[in-house]
Amino acid sequence: MSTKLRAEIKQRTPFRCAEEEAFLNLMKTAAVLDHAAESRFKEHGLTMTQYNALRILRGAGAEGLCRNELSKRLIRPVSDATRLLDRMVASGWVERERGGEDRRFVTARITKAGLDLLAALDDEVTGMHRSQLGHMSSQELERLSKLLEKVRAHE
Repeated sequence: MSTKLRAEIKQRTPFRCAEEEAFLNLMKTAAVLDHAAESRFKEHGLTMTQYNALRILRGAGAEGLCRNELSKRLIRPVSDATRLLDRMVASGWVERERGGEDRRFVTARITKAGLDLLAALDDEVTGMHRSQLGHMSSQELERLSKLLEKVRAHE
């Protein structure tokens, strides 16, 4: 087993098993990537989850999405998607519209302000991804993605 992670987290004893080391490597890597992204988005008054929700709503187009569907598509699940949407509506990035016959059905759509914010961030986010992962070849990135998908498929 590798000692690099052990050195990074200042662990003196070996890992109990390869699975533990792999898990901790995933967690450490996710934390490093998350911290960089959260810092970048914070400069624009966004959280990572809000950014993710805006990207999802941009992809949904003019049809928008109901709260539950948006919640299902988020990378990081939230316990209260209604509050998430409330904050984004208050910021002017999202609008909501109640359904005609069933007033409980609410569709969320990205606003022009939300689209403008994402457009302003697109190149910056691409640059961030390239600075974080650009040292890897396209084959390595594809292999990494497939391995991570394999991990999630076994949940």
